[in-house]
Amino acid sequence: MNHAVPHEILVVGAGMVAHRFVESLLSRGGTPVRVTVVGDEDRAPYDRVGLTGYFSGATAEDLTLDLTVFDDDRVRLLRNDRVLRIDRSARTVTTRSRRTLDYDTLVLATGSYAARVVVDGADLPGCFVYRTLDDVESLRAFVQRRSQMLGRPLRGAVIGGGLLGLEAAGALQDMDVDATVVQYSDRLMSAQLDPAGGGMLKRLLEARGIAVRTDARTTRLDPDESGAVTALEFQDGSFQRADVVVFTVGVRPRDELARNAGLDVHPRGGVIIDERCSTSDPCILAIGEVANYDGRCVGLVAPGFAMAEVVATRLLGGDASFPGYDESAKLKLSGVDVASFGDAMALTPNALDVVYTDPVAGVYKKLVLSDDAQILLGGILVGDASAYGALRPLVGTRLGTDPAAYLLPEGGVEAPGGELPDDAVVCSCSNVTAGRIRSAVHDEGCTDAAAVKGCTRAGATCGSCVLMVKKVAGKELTKLGQTVSHALCEHFEMSRRQLFDAVRVAEMTTFSAIIDRFGKGRGCDICKPAIASILSVLVGTHVLEGENATLQDTNDHVMANMQKDGTYSVVPRMPGGEVTPDGLLAIGQVAKDFALYTKITGGQRIDMFGARLEQLPLIWARLVEAGFESGHAYGKSLRTVKSCVGSTWCRFGVLDAVGMAVKLELRYRGLRAPHKLKLGVSGCARECAEARSKDVGVIATENGWNMYVGGNGGFSPRHAELLASGLDDAGLIRAIDRFFMYYIRTADRLQRTAPWCVEFEGGLDGLRAVILDDSLGICADLDAAMRTHVERYEDEWAATLRDPEKLRRFESFVNAADTPDPSLAYVAERGQIRPATAEERGDRSVLIAGTALEVRR
Repeated sequence: MNHAVPHEILVVGAGMVAHRFVESLLSRGGTPVRVTVVGDEDRAPYDRVGLTGYFSGATAEDLTLDLTVFDDDRVRLLRNDRVLRIDRSARTVTTRSRRTLDYDTLVLATGSYAARVVVDGADLPGCFVYRTLDDVESLRAFVQRRSQMLGRPLRGAVIGGGLLGLEAAGALQDMDVDATVVQYSDRLMSAQLDPAGGGMLKRLLEARGIAVRTDARTTRLDPDESGAVTALEFQDGSFQRADVVVFTVGVRPRDELARNAGLDVHPRGGVIIDERCSTSDPCILAIGEVANYDGRCVGLVAPGFAMAEVVATRLLGGDASFPGYDESAKLKLSGVDVASFGDAMALTPNALDVVYTDPVAGVYKKLVLSDDAQILLGGILVGDASAYGALRPLVGTRLGTDPAAYLLPEGGVEAPGGELPDDAVVCSCSNVTAGRIRSAVHDEGCTDAAAVKGCTRAGATCGSCVLMVKKVAGKELTKLGQTVSHALCEHFEMSRRQLFDAVRVAEMTTFSAIIDRFGKGRGCDICKPAIASILSVLVGTHVLEGENATLQDTNDHVMANMQKDGTYSVVPRMPGGEVTPDGLLAIGQVAKDFALYTKITGGQRIDMFGARLEQLPLIWARLVEAGFESGHAYGKSLRTVKSCVGSTWCRFGVLDAVGMAVKLELRYRGLRAPHKLKLGVSGCARECAEARSKDVGVIATENGWNMYVGGNGGFSPRHAELLASGLDDAGLIRAIDRFFMYYIRTADRLQRTAPWCVEFEGGLDGLRAVILDDSLGICADLDAAMRTHVERYEDEWAATLRDPEKLRRFESFVNAADTPDPSLAYVAERGQIRPATAEERGDRSVLIAGTALEVRR
């Protein structure tokens, strides 16, 4: 485009997509254009993706987008006005304020509006949609008024179980409203998740305190005597009480302006566009949720941004086309990790599913591959979406490694696969590739991830790609010999190690105080659990104490491990694997009374499966009375100290392995860390306790104890290495004290001891100098920190049973009387729930040896 006079561009709509279009258009030099943006809200453009943040402290100003773009002399923003009519022949529009505006090119960015279920009572007071800042402000004001009037917490219902519905349920919960999600289909997030993923998500939400009803069709909303909503009626004749209802049943394109102007509109809604975002009138383009491409309108911001870039490029004389919808999505709900990308439903002919499930951790992961298992097509991640940033850019490319490496639990070892190709899209919201990020570092002088974000807009919208942006930029900066930032996340510029020291010195005890002083914003699912771990070591309060309870992961919230059927497992501590006959009888009676499935674990404990949430305190009470305490199988903490029988029984035993294992477990029980901790004690070199596969391995010799560090099992096993030999009991315990405390203070988030030891500056010799020779002069401090931990240890189960306030977390989940949940189907064989057969799933399955992975076609 090369006009002697400015080209008049008129944008109808002032949302995120319109803002991105104007920003992109003006960022490319002195373009001879004039841009007028007309928005019908009396607000500047704001971040609708982050709308839920309004309920956790964000203000309207916090959500406002960068307005400097409207300071440009070429741009005019008209707020609180609305285009009513398009005159295509005259190339003018008429607005509500009686303005007549000319255009050379008209860009429709009118977006969509929130739909409601078409039933009686949908417009009652107390019924809301969840689309705009006005909507959420009205919702919060109503909740405050209504709860004060009723004098009790409100009961809320969210009709619609998609991404927005789950965020709305979290918002209700943030306002102390009991939230229930009502979903018409058989599973939550049905557009993004398969049945297994939807089922796992349901259980995660219920563990968070959000109730879920699926296969529930709302037929009517009932008013109370004041006329406000009080209940929902369902097609099956049941009903549910609700004082506030939020509709999140989808959006409808605001295409009435285009329809009245005679543009081609799809029968299901939306202005029809081609790959160049042109409508049936070549002078009118459409972008965002109002645009219908290939017969579809999609309510996600990323495709709208991609369309905005296409139109900006075209108007500047370039050639660009819309590549189609990227429907990758990541749920933004604290404590509930969900992501979906690419062909998540495996619709590609002959596609393979590689599935990993961990019923203990509440994790479901699936990768969809081409029929030769080489090309990544898509995936689903529930319960642990840490691999999302690494996997989503690889869609359509060769993985270059065993796909299981991306699915199995994190061990602190980076998933293989090498560097991303230049054309891999790292940020789908802004369509930023890995090559563009590299160019920002090498060609534009960006020296950290924040600068890359400002330069490329990568990570500026939903934030799900921030870690990958940081990783790509960091590698390029390292190549240039520059120092790389190790910031914990976008809210804290410090690394975990620096933050640990800062919190310790400042003697802070709450997340809010820490982020006010050392961070910014409201935190995220990266920094919150990390700070919870730091505070557990430095402060030592109960995991459910005060505001810090909200920082915990799902299992820590209930001090039990969620299973794949929605129930929980209970694992009492058995130091050294020792248990008395009376203890065995007590466990057996508890398991029998509560119909629990029992299993001996690899860590020499008895695991009891199948407990309902409201049964947990009852089970704990019985176990505590019998002398047991929490085994912390749910936490990033000491899990177990495995031992052989040692010199007590074995004719080859050199030292008392069982006695030492008991000492170590009782000393380190409840010790929280960046990742789980496991120890092993073998009574002789025959190594029956497999101690060298543990974070700390102890092996008896004729000269005393040998101490090995940095081992782990799992997908990437690593043998521990010898740190010290010939130690007596006191010397061994002192060395382990210091090793653990130094690791806890200096490791990155979710970093196990294996990679920490590998990356330690100076290697094992350097670590030995710190731990044994006190080269840094901190050993006295490390010793004191461990003494503090030992002195203030308190069993979390027993502490919860003594505190009515903590017990309330379990009361709201109680089913009628003590009747088992009828949705749980048990069979006699082994007391376990039978998984669906391949025939029932309609697929063929092959078990990968030694793992919980399935390959399904």
